[in-house]
Amino acid sequence: MTSRSPDRILVTGGAGFIGSNFVHHWSRHYPTDRLVVLDALTYAGNRANLVDLEAQSNFRFVKGNICDRALVDSLLQDENIQMVAHLAAESHVDRSIVEPDAFIQTNLVGTFTLLEAFRQHWQQQQNETMLFLHVSTDEVYGDLGEDDPAFSEATAYAPNSPYSASKAGSDHLVRAYHHTYRLPTIVTHCSNNYGEYQFPEKLIPLICVNILRGKPLPIYGDGQNIRDWLYVGDHCRALDLLSHAGRSGETYTIGGDSQIRNIDLVLMICDLMDELAPSLPIRPSRELITFVADRPGHDRRYAINAAKLKTELGWLPQESIATGLRKTLTWYLHHFEP
Repeated sequence: MTSRSPDRILVTGGAGFIGSNFVHHWSRHYPTDRLVVLDALTYAGNRANLVDLEAQSNFRFVKGNICDRALVDSLLQDENIQMVAHLAAESHVDRSIVEPDAFIQTNLVGTFTLLEAFRQHWQQQQNETMLFLHVSTDEVYGDLGEDDPAFSEATAYAPNSPYSASKAGSDHLVRAYHHTYRLPTIVTHCSNNYGEYQFPEKLIPLICVNILRGKPLPIYGDGQNIRDWLYVGDHCRALDLLSHAGRSGETYTIGGDSQIRNIDLVLMICDLMDELAPSLPIRPSRELITFVADRPGHDRRYAINAAKLKTELGWLPQESIATGLRKTLTWYLHHFEP
């Protein structure tokens, strides 16, 4: 089994949803490691997500763009970075349909910039601890029929939106840099994440906030689209394991074993909110459900087969959709601002 112990980490997109959860996870489990966060603080990045780490001497926040080669070079060199955890991405499908430009720039050009900078840094250091961990999405695999087998590392790419196409392109760049330059890389493909710090345009926090405000709960199409939901804490545990013991040059799929139709998920959220929040403006929350026109090119089903990760590293999701949702909604109730 591969064994590495990176203790100087650059986290791109570390003020975003998954990024900030990853930074908190790493800080809790490796409190003496150096953590440098690079984030452009666009609409989905929030420095407040990291406020409890700001006073720590081994934590540094840098506002900047991953396309800024000079900045990336200086961070890698000045901080003697051993691992790049690349989580910076434009990730909202609806936005990619309306304004795809930013997705190409951040997800493709930004990843290329990081790879080139890290390649130069790695060639100078030749440290066996070094790793480029590239966090991607299951959406690069396209769509599944209701009875199709779940996505795995062997599934062919078939992206269906500008977002997933830009992520697919970035994945191919990472693969090419490993095979051409032997750059130590790992690519991960996760299913839909949910949990603390998620920007409220995503389905679960959007439904939660709209219930608290008594606003309609928009459901695309017939609500029968199926997603495999992964609690963000389980995702961070997987990334931790792969950082230390994942095989360089490999791809790993990460899923929560929690497939559910969108409408059934929203019904679960409604019932939990009715239980957890006694002073809702409209009860029962199910009365707020509203079906809206479907998203163009809306993929019908995603599902992940994480057998490789489970077999090689013994990882298993600790949260079911029921337990993870309860944790998530409880967090939003304590952090919601009208």
